[in-house]
Amino acid sequence: MSILVVPQIAHAYVGPGLGAGTIGVILGIIGSIFIAIFAIVWYPLKRLLKKNKQKKPDGQEADK
Repeated sequence: MSILVVPQIAHAYVGPGLGAGTIGVILGIIGSIFIAIFAIVWYPLKRLLKKNKQKKPDGQEADK
């Protein structure tokens, strides 16, 4: 188990494409998490706003 914790020298070339791909994957994961949280929060708010809009009496819209 300790062999997994201690880093070993790879003796390999890691090009810039690997770093760019890694950054892209990380940004994609973070972006999808934010979009999921936004969707979870936005949908109930949208329903609530729509419900409040429909509850207005008909007389209020004629005054505008």
